[in-house]
Amino acid sequence: MLGYLMMNENKLQELAAGFREALRHSVYLVRRLDADGDLSAAQLSTLKMLLDDGVRVGEIARNLGVRVPSATEQIIKLERAGLARREPDPADSRAVRVILTAEGRAAVESANQRRNAVMAELLGELTEEDREALAAALPVIDKINASLQN
Repeated sequence: MLGYLMMNENKLQELAAGFREALRHSVYLVRRLDADGDLSAAQLSTLKMLLDDGVRVGEIARNLGVRVPSATEQIIKLERAGLARREPDPADSRAVRVILTAEGRAAVESANQRRNAVMAELLGELTEEDREALAAALPVIDKINASLQN
């Protein structure tokens, strides 16, 4: 029984390593999708976090994997570009949340369209079977992402 459990653990470790490596390469790919765009990958990631009702600076820092001062620098650049603005958090008057401006929303939409067009071209080079396998994997990836956000 212990040997069986160890084999499963080893397979899980191998799967985890392979998945992380694939994700790492995917991040590089996504960053290159719009190399000629006006926004850096970090700026676009930050703007996408703000799409709903805005986000506190601390949460932006956590999502980017940086410290609050680094996230604040990023936010200042986005504010200067007219893409985001800070306002008091209605849930906590001591806190500030960052929200998208209309220009920021338009910039995200434009970047999404360009990146989706490039990605669609890449996916078009796959076989139908590969595209179906990718489509089938997306809900699993969503579950993994959701579990990491809790």
